[in-house]
Amino acid sequence: MADERRLPTPREGDWDWQMDAACRGQDTSNFYHPENERGPSRVRREMRAKAVCATCPVVQNCLHWALAAREPYGVWGGLSTEERETLLIGKSA
Repeated sequence: MADERRLPTPREGDWDWQMDAACRGQDTSNFYHPENERGPSRVRREMRAKAVCATCPVVQNCLHWALAAREPYGVWGGLSTEERETLLIGKSA
């Protein structure tokens, strides 16, 4: 479970961007991997999720939120968990 103390403090309007998200109403299993998913299956699922993100008008808002919250799971803002972690490491170096 995520440590909620490290999450950004929500403010009114912080989540308004989600109303315009391309993923809104889609099956979340496209964006979060099931337990023990590896290899080609994971790559295909992430590619499908990223294709949705590529059409999204609020992809930058989504990515900003995922980085600020250090979202530990799923595809957010067009990036996988590992890709977001690489970004965060690069910013801290």
